[in-house]
Amino acid sequence: MVDPKSFQLSAELHAYLVGHSTPISATQAWLIDRTSELGPIAMMQIAPEQGRFLTIVTALLGATNAVEVGTFTGYSSLCIAEGLADGGRLLCCDVSEEWTAVAHEAWAMAGLGGRIDLRIAPAANTLASLPPDPTIDLAFIDADKPGYISYWDLLVPRLRPNGLLLVDNVLWGGAVVDSSATDEYTEAIRAFNDHALADERMEQVMLPIADGLLLARKR
Repeated sequence: MVDPKSFQLSAELHAYLVGHSTPISATQAWLIDRTSELGPIAMMQIAPEQGRFLTIVTALLGATNAVEVGTFTGYSSLCIAEGLADGGRLLCCDVSEEWTAVAHEAWAMAGLGGRIDLRIAPAANTLASLPPDPTIDLAFIDADKPGYISYWDLLVPRLRPNGLLLVDNVLWGGAVVDSSATDEYTEAIRAFNDHALADERMEQVMLPIADGLLLARKR
């Protein structure tokens, strides 16, 4: 049996991996349960080990200025906000008031709402409105796949040197190497992966965390 989010691992191995990571918080556990009530769409929530990775990376970076593209019910934003340095802020971009209403509950429960600024608008518009200066420490993209290239192109110039850009779903359930998969989302992920690799402003590594996580550093 294979875990649906970490498709490279058996369910048993995934449980072992999670069991040997720092446990999730009570708020994170509540949010997983609350999101599961939404039905199959709950698969959009990141895996717990990915959330812990985001917290640790954010803390290691000493990030004070972070951006998230695609918030859903708030698990990834909760994890990033937890890792921010004192006085740090996270800008979240999403278009759904329904899903982010759940996020607001979780942020308040964790006492992190004051660190998060949610913008309900097309993410490309929000990102384009940001100052052009390279001041962003960390950004995370996990939104509509056809928009990935646009989000990357808007964020990279705004990243500070040694800033990090993380991108979810870059393995797309393994479909990226399946020649018979030619749907819009698979093709969009393939195009994005090639686009990111060709960007000489960035140094990157693709990690087999959950559905594939790209970690890219601004040179």
